[in-house]
Amino acid sequence: MFPEYDVIVVGAGHAGCEAAVAAANMGSTVLLVTMNMQTIGQMSCNPAMGGIAKGQIVREIDAMGGYSGLVSDKSAIQFRMLNLSKGPAMWSPRTQNDRMLFAAVWREMLENTPRLDMWQEMVSGLMVSDSGKVYGVVTQMGTEIRAKSVVLTNGTFLNGTIHIGEKQMGGGRAGERGATGITEQLNSLGFDSGRMKTGTPPRIDGRSLNYDMMEEQAGDLVPSKFSYLPQSLALSKQRSCYVTYTNADVHDVLRTGFEQSPMFTGRIKGLGPRYCPSIEDKIDRFAERDRHQIFVEPEGWNTVEVYVNGFSTSLAQDVQQKALRLIPGFENAKMFRPGYAIEYDYFPPTQLLPSLETKLITGLFFAGQINGTTGYEEAGAQGLMAGINAHQLVNEKEAVVLRRDQAYIGVLIDDLVNKGTDEPYRMFTSRAEYRILLRQDNADLRLTELAFQIGLANEDRYKLMLNKRDGITKLSQQIKDCKLEPADVNEYLSAIPSPQLNQKSPLLPILSRPEINMKDLITAVDKVAELANSYDRDTIMGAEIALKYAHYIDRERELAHKMKRLEDINLHHNFDYNSLKSMGTEAKEKLSRIKPINLGQASRISGINPSDIAIIMVHLGR
Repeated sequence: MFPEYDVIVVGAGHAGCEAAVAAANMGSTVLLVTMNMQTIGQMSCNPAMGGIAKGQIVREIDAMGGYSGLVSDKSAIQFRMLNLSKGPAMWSPRTQNDRMLFAAVWREMLENTPRLDMWQEMVSGLMVSDSGKVYGVVTQMGTEIRAKSVVLTNGTFLNGTIHIGEKQMGGGRAGERGATGITEQLNSLGFDSGRMKTGTPPRIDGRSLNYDMMEEQAGDLVPSKFSYLPQSLALSKQRSCYVTYTNADVHDVLRTGFEQSPMFTGRIKGLGPRYCPSIEDKIDRFAERDRHQIFVEPEGWNTVEVYVNGFSTSLAQDVQQKALRLIPGFENAKMFRPGYAIEYDYFPPTQLLPSLETKLITGLFFAGQINGTTGYEEAGAQGLMAGINAHQLVNEKEAVVLRRDQAYIGVLIDDLVNKGTDEPYRMFTSRAEYRILLRQDNADLRLTELAFQIGLANEDRYKLMLNKRDGITKLSQQIKDCKLEPADVNEYLSAIPSPQLNQKSPLLPILSRPEINMKDLITAVDKVAELANSYDRDTIMGAEIALKYAHYIDRERELAHKMKRLEDINLHHNFDYNSLKSMGTEAKEKLSRIKPINLGQASRISGINPSDIAIIMVHLGR
């Protein structure tokens, strides 16, 4: 019934969708298997994409030729650039999205991808040869489907259990059953697994809320977008979100449910996300705080359903309802469905190569929450790289591994495979040591050429990047060459205020002042407006950042270059670390378990010291 595929992707969430389109667009034949074709690309939690560091990841996925940015733009109902009061390394794009439209756009894009088939059924097992190579999957109905590689993107479905107060039920998401069989088989093959927990807040009927009691949070006056492609358009209209706060009365009601809480009674064994805790966890851990912020987020253009961001909970339904109605604006709130927690199986990602292929089974890749991450963006990034590398493996090509100075995606995967995680991993700008290089505005300049070389980004996208790069170079030089008379700029400088000119001066030192930017200069100074007239907003921003932050950019590039020297020293898979008598026991154990592919990776393993790296280098004769 089925042909043999190059790649089978199990699961059609954010990781699975990106894996499937990446492999198919590179030329592989792909089968995407999902338990429910009506929930492809589902936003299981909040209806939003991007945010701090996450927005940079969406831009990187787009720059590589992935679809998350395009889908987000086409389904956006609000756009905001976060952290604009800070430096450009911290600027992070975020969209509020129409939940149903987001999934519909993903489904449409999958259906229009050549070489990509879809099949609705639960996968209950893998076909693995005696030599340790995967060669297909087995479905719940007993159907065997052969493939040269398999990507598992099971999300929260592996032995998923839903908790609401004292009630618990099997399920991978509200109204959907969990997946069984895969964890047990992988354990029997030698994989370690664990349990993690995540949660979601109640959904509310927006018609029952009093928005006059809340603070409005509108989108940007001039909204941007995620995708670098011109067919993706910025929003012409937007929907507002709102902000309100819990209070002492809310907390008192929530505490009445703690005795029945699965989190406090020990029924939930898995650790939840540290940086997105449940409301009961927040009031328990931060008892000194008398209020917590609540974001009221619309679920779409044409629905009254509202997402209560900040009120994730697994408390009993009646406790949730009573507490909600004590929040300002929620006095008459009607609930569509309660919040719940979900526990699921994951596999510690130190069992993976940097390509996301498992060390134990050739041709088997893991991506998304199965690796212990949380978030659509982190999942999509892993799916993209797993799909790329599944294609590369099938075609006997070198794996694509992004460095930490190339992309947040590189930081994410490097952290996972080297350090592992025992709690849901979330990306932050603080995790990246090369933040000024990994900005949201330059993801295309960093990644599109690589994506074009491997056959994922098309020629049109590549030419757009080249034109932008040339434009930034040209405008930067024009800014360096431009000189202003005092009469050109002093009126503007005095209004800021900023020191005025006494004589003709180059534009660059003026632009380098922290209180001055190109946008204001273009508005206030005719000569600068003429200079920038033929360039678009992204090119102007790129030139400004390149010039104003040149010292910091050069310093980070030099640090990255030094680290790359270690990346160039490869280590054999069967390197015998136990033979290094001068190395400590902890270092030997960790290096033997993780089996780093080069010295750079070895240096980033938790517990490995510079002296350990020096010992290896001496052993190698360097």
